[in-house]
Amino acid sequence: MRRSKINRVIRDMESLIREYRFALPPFAAWTPEDWAKAGGEYDEIRDNKLGWDITDYGLGRFDEVGFALLTLRNGNPGMPQYTKTYAEKLMMLYPGQSAPMHYHWHKMEDIINRGGNDCYITVYNGAEDGSMLDTGVTVNTDGRESVVPAGTRVRLQPGESITVYPYMYHDFSVPEQGGPVLLGEVSMCNDDDRDNRFYEPVGRFPAIEEDEAAYRLLCTEYSPAN
Repeated sequence: MRRSKINRVIRDMESLIREYRFALPPFAAWTPEDWAKAGGEYDEIRDNKLGWDITDYGLGRFDEVGFALLTLRNGNPGMPQYTKTYAEKLMMLYPGQSAPMHYHWHKMEDIINRGGNDCYITVYNGAEDGSMLDTGVTVNTDGRESVVPAGTRVRLQPGESITVYPYMYHDFSVPEQGGPVLLGEVSMCNDDDRDNRFYEPVGRFPAIEEDEAAYRLLCTEYSPAN
């Protein structure tokens, strides 16, 4: 992805977050210059990949398949100094955009529509070998449990949520009309390096073409503290 595109997406997401009155932690507004001065007292942010995360999944078609995310808090089972057992994110998809089908081996999460457009999440049960199962999927949405056929598209209107269990394949898509959607995620610890099983092979973090200066650093770009 071009850096100019990443910068524009972050600014769009900041604007959407302000529209729905969600206050962000200070580090979400740090510039690269701020990060250059940040000492070891901020290693929790570095080690647990808090902050901005814009991805085209290595496909080069961000406007069709992509995601903008901001991780607000996260634990790290691999580093015992971090004792949080939970994570929280904000996410944005543009109208007509989608994110790939995947499941998590360990993470359970709630996906919440915080405002804007509707969001559709297609659900399947997944197997250990990565295959999709043609079996009924147990869906929990805001206190209501139901069993739906494999491949059902669950609609989340603003304020609604769905619980995604381990081995539950899910994707995201947004209608072409109606503007972007702001999503929330409340979950167990997030590990993008080891706990994502995509149905079709894709990348996770983008290669970046530096065509202008960075507005915000991505969570994969922090340098160690001096």
